[in-house]
Amino acid sequence: MTLYVNHLLIKPRRKRNLAGGLAHQVDRWELLDRFLILGSEDGTYYVGERELTLDHAQNLQRLLAEDGARVVKRIVDISASGRAVKNDPALFALALAASAKDDATRALALAALPTIARTGTHLFQFAESVRSLRGWGRGLRRAIGAWYNARPSGELELQLTKYAQRHGWTHADLLRLSHPAPLTAGHGELFRFAVDGVTPAESRLIEPMNRLKSTTDIAMAAKIIREARLPRELVPTELLRHREIWEALLPDMPFTATIRNLGTLSKVGALEAGTYGEGIVLDRLANRTALRLAKVHPVAVLAAHTTYSLGRSNRGSGRWVPNRRVIDALDAAFYAAFESVEPTGKRILLGLDVSGSMAGTRVAGQLGIGCREAAATMALVTLGTETSAQAVAFDTNAYPLSLSNRQRLDDVVNLLERTGGGGTDTAQPILFALKRRIPVDAFVIYTDSETWAGDTTTQVALNRYRDAIGIDAKIAVVAMAATRTTIADPGDALAMNIVGFDASAPEALANFLLQS
Repeated sequence: MTLYVNHLLIKPRRKRNLAGGLAHQVDRWELLDRFLILGSEDGTYYVGERELTLDHAQNLQRLLAEDGARVVKRIVDISASGRAVKNDPALFALALAASAKDDATRALALAALPTIARTGTHLFQFAESVRSLRGWGRGLRRAIGAWYNARPSGELELQLTKYAQRHGWTHADLLRLSHPAPLTAGHGELFRFAVDGVTPAESRLIEPMNRLKSTTDIAMAAKIIREARLPRELVPTELLRHREIWEALLPDMPFTATIRNLGTLSKVGALEAGTYGEGIVLDRLANRTALRLAKVHPVAVLAAHTTYSLGRSNRGSGRWVPNRRVIDALDAAFYAAFESVEPTGKRILLGLDVSGSMAGTRVAGQLGIGCREAAATMALVTLGTETSAQAVAFDTNAYPLSLSNRQRLDDVVNLLERTGGGGTDTAQPILFALKRRIPVDAFVIYTDSETWAGDTTTQVALNRYRDAIGIDAKIAVVAMAATRTTIADPGDALAMNIVGFDASAPEALANFLLQS
């Protein structure tokens, strides 16, 4: 997550956003951070996917011409720190940087490839992006070859087998293009396997993978998987219809893969009450150490919770009967994904956007997760850490909410879905507090940033509140869609813009609120 706490002497111009309302224009570097963190897969309620993506590409090109080294540094900082929900924007941005006119910028981008492309899938995605932007010169071939040699042979074997082909590329394609000299004899054998299919003399995955492909005996296949600790990606698709196969995979399945496959696990019967699979999954979801080490984004847990509870896939025709204990464990894991936050003791008013556009806008491309769900999520986190927080929903009016940190997330989401649905006026939470003379130290607004309604701008309402109540109230705006404008005035030292949705958001808010 990126924080923008601005202390500018000159206030920037305001401009009309895509809904027709006035908002403060985002600095081009801030727009870059927004793209890297949130991406633009789904655009917003008002902008199509292609239009917004081209807009970000044009901004990237301008920034690369202005300061390519700074762009590459931002790509590395945000991607490597895990602040981005997905790595796709960073890979696209790196491909643009690797195709820049400036030699130094290209060299920095190519040197960063092993850091940004952390898996074979990432490498293929980068290759597909860069293919249409530049030729396969010596620098690019050297960088691709360095990606393979930078990995120990054991990890490289995993990459070659687990991510054999993606985005129209195979490892054989890239190795033939780059012609890397193998760092070790083990690397040389793995290169020959990828290009010519020759099994290495010693292999942890390749030999059992080949045996697995040649067996139709389910019990034997499960035994091979358990003994070799094979990942799911190495298992033939036809075997994945069997409960015994998933039970063999579960002990070594990563946390993220586990929550992504809960529907399939239920569909094949591996999560029935009292089964071996149910026990493993429940233990894993309750393991806070595993959750922390996996760096699972709370939105990913929320997406798993939402999809699994529905009993059907967002894509395809998969259906299952959800296990209630698993749903409850997901709910607990969702809360555990947020870092513990010490209460600030400040008086906080949360403004939850319930306008129509919030219902139509997804958060950072997460399937099944809309901005309303994200707003409910962040509200519950704050209510769970602050004793003097209250929530107000708003569209073109304000609606007081009686929320408790003891409520389940799905209950809060259902409440927000039944509230509002009109236009967007982000001044409403502040006007609500002003009319009732509620003492507030900070307003925290969750929105898609497309404000357009109302006669009073958010900043004017905030200034009125400060003057009338006598409190220098702060404002923090959490933007959940990557748009070009922001609501909080970047020229206000008491304003903060948060772009992103991760476990550090509550702590970041607390630190901002505690600053004098």
